[in-house]
Amino acid sequence: MTKRSGDREPFDRGKILSGIRSAFKNRPIEGSRLDEIAESVEETMRLLNRDVTSEEVGVATLEALRDVDDVAYVRFASVYKGFEDADDFAREVGMLVKTTAPKLRS
Repeated sequence: MTKRSGDREPFDRGKILSGIRSAFKNRPIEGSRLDEIAESVEETMRLLNRDVTSEEVGVATLEALRDVDDVAYVRFASVYKGFEDADDFAREVGMLVKTTAPKLRS
């Protein structure tokens, strides 16, 4: 995997899982589901069949989180994208709301 700095390091699913766990802290999700998300990101990267960038890993992780939990998505995005103020959060939530299908109420 190639990092933003240009340095190379082996792909590490443990780092993805750690970031996902942080994003889901105090959220209602089972640990096995967190493992599934990390495995999904890893498989997505493997299917590219080439050396991936840390940016591609981050985007794949964000996409996976978007489908599971809005709060975890925004938490991960805040770290991954380096949010600096409340406007960054508001902008991301605005984009999330535009791209997320409405939830059906029962």
